[in-house]
Amino acid sequence: MKKFLLNFLDWIYKKKCYCCGSSKESLPVCSRCYTELDFNPPRVDRIILNTNVYIAGQYDKNMQKIIRGLKYHNKKDLAYYQAKFMYEYFQMLDINKICQVVPVPLHKSRQKKRHYNHMELVADEFCNMSGFIKNTELIKRIKPTKPQYKLSKPERMENLQGAFLVNKEADKNLPILLIDDICTSGATFESIILELHKQGINDITCFATSSPCS
Repeated sequence: MKKFLLNFLDWIYKKKCYCCGSSKESLPVCSRCYTELDFNPPRVDRIILNTNVYIAGQYDKNMQKIIRGLKYHNKKDLAYYQAKFMYEYFQMLDINKICQVVPVPLHKSRQKKRHYNHMELVADEFCNMSGFIKNTELIKRIKPTKPQYKLSKPERMENLQGAFLVNKEADKNLPILLIDDICTSGATFESIILELHKQGINDITCFATSSPCS
């Protein structure tokens, strides 16, 4: 009877894949949906203020579901899969240095509303895989901003003007790996790079999970 009840509970609470709904593997993202994620070629996607920007894949299909589920729907266990995708791509790159991982910060009002910063969760998982350390003290978001996706590049830069502040007391000794989920125009990366440069910090690499399909 006990075994029957345990099996019954396992069946009830079996996890469904967030992408396809299958409960066959009882995983947040099943192996089939994960393998359908496509990597970009392992190369520099663009250069912003002399800083290399790498983008692991495209913001489409399953990746869109993973990012949106983590970011907006409290599906925190999806952070592992986003980080795994980024780390597997990172291993293809010719970056042979120990970094500190800096997730793009949220303003405290938005983080209070969501109860977490999704990119901090991704950074935790990425650091577990890479052995790097996470630094959430280096950069603070001090101004609330409008959502970027409806804005043009000039409007995005204006929106982010004065949004970030570098903490002069934070550890700056290691090279910085600045991570975000989506890179469209690169305005967020550019705004943070500008603030880091003001403090004489130049050893920066930017790394996004995805970019919108062209």
